[in-house]
Amino acid sequence: MKKHLLLIIALTTFTFSFAQTEKEKVLNTVHKNTIEGHIYFLADDLLKGRQTGTPENKIAASYLANTLRSYGVKPNPKTGDYYQLMSLLEKGKPKNLSLSIDGKNIEDVVAIMPDMVNYQDKVVFLGHGLASDYKGKNVKDKVIAIKGGSPKASDPETFFGLRDEKKELAKKAGALGIIELIDTNSNVWNFIDHNFNRTRLTLSEETAVEETTQTGYVWVKDEGGTIASSMASGKHKADLQVEPTKTQFVTSQNVIGVVEGTDPVLKKEYIIYSAHYDHVGIGSPDATGDTIYNGARDNAVGTTTVLSMAQNLALYPTKRSALFILFTGEEMGLLGSSYYVENPVLPLEQMVYCFNSDNAGYNDITSATIVGLPRTTASKNIIDAATEFGITAIDDPAPEQGLFDRSDNVNFAMKGIPAPTYSMGFRSFDGDVTKYYHQPGDHADSMDYNYLEKFFRSYVLAGRMIGNDPVTPFWTPGDKYEEAGKKLYNR
Repeated sequence: MKKHLLLIIALTTFTFSFAQTEKEKVLNTVHKNTIEGHIYFLADDLLKGRQTGTPENKIAASYLANTLRSYGVKPNPKTGDYYQLMSLLEKGKPKNLSLSIDGKNIEDVVAIMPDMVNYQDKVVFLGHGLASDYKGKNVKDKVIAIKGGSPKASDPETFFGLRDEKKELAKKAGALGIIELIDTNSNVWNFIDHNFNRTRLTLSEETAVEETTQTGYVWVKDEGGTIASSMASGKHKADLQVEPTKTQFVTSQNVIGVVEGTDPVLKKEYIIYSAHYDHVGIGSPDATGDTIYNGARDNAVGTTTVLSMAQNLALYPTKRSALFILFTGEEMGLLGSSYYVENPVLPLEQMVYCFNSDNAGYNDITSATIVGLPRTTASKNIIDAATEFGITAIDDPAPEQGLFDRSDNVNFAMKGIPAPTYSMGFRSFDGDVTKYYHQPGDHADSMDYNYLEKFFRSYVLAGRMIGNDPVTPFWTPGDKYEEAGKKLYNR
């Protein structure tokens, strides 16, 4: 009788486990307390903003690797541990950076491309510094002053988007340096100052290559355009000094784990779950004197989203396999994902979807914003999963920000892999989004964890639905990356 009772209990337990719904599997693993624990650790002052290349960034990587280990996630198949190491070339902020115009010292100046400049002479004003502005002008061995942006646009996206073109034009013309006058407000300028007056990193080869022809490039805050107007109307002299620091090599790391799928055929296909775990480190103080840019929203939240997915799939694998990648160096120019797509640990053609998670902030706790939602055929899975937990999945409401091309997902998209980015809900890129975006006030204790629990559960359920869907996800017809996808998958 006792044996029969034990058999009945065992069968009942098995039947209950087998009969669990996808939602129940999510509810079993995704809890507010766990979410808070991860975010509070990653955004703690002790990690000093997790800047790539720092010891604190490595501590964060160790925490992530050992969390994956504790869940039972298998390590990087190429190394046997949870890391993918990469060599980066580090260039610190200039030893000396100073600018005066007609003897007046300019305080708001940053070195966008800090090549050596030692110049005291007349400045050539050259409009916006575009190709047409060089006609009939001799700027060899001169420093040029130009207006930010273009005749058609004067906004941050245009400032950043034209940098390389303006640099190459000046270099080709033999100019020694560029002073670009940026008409912008203090909020945008503080972001520029923090991101450029600091150590910078690039992917490196084994040896550093120094440019034989240098053209130093600085930006000057010129709110209202008064400096530009003055320089356009007369002859002026500048004293521009830029002394860059020596470069050195540093090592950083992506964190990688794998969970094998359950279906004998579909397990050959992988869903990538990705986020970056680095942030921007220590910088200019805010009004309270805080100098640590903790990065709770950007991107401890995204990192924890992926950890939540890993915990769930380690316990309840989907039919497709899962590859978890936590990137370093996103804030330095998508370095970790750029390196990964050129050095994948598994063939890229087996990666059928990249479900990235990145955040700036949120101003709508009733939604999740998926940048690129309608661009892949998995959109219904994502929408249905959000609905299941009482929030609404919406598309990017701020296309002018170019967010799809500003996170790690774009490196996978360019290879052809469908790759949206899952973000906390925002209806516009302002308000409580910009209030915390790359600011010292982005602390763990400033977020709504009841909302985050719904947000995380929606992400995990969406991943499960995509991982079990009998139809392999792809780009929607006509997408700019559709052809790259056809090439990658031989479709």
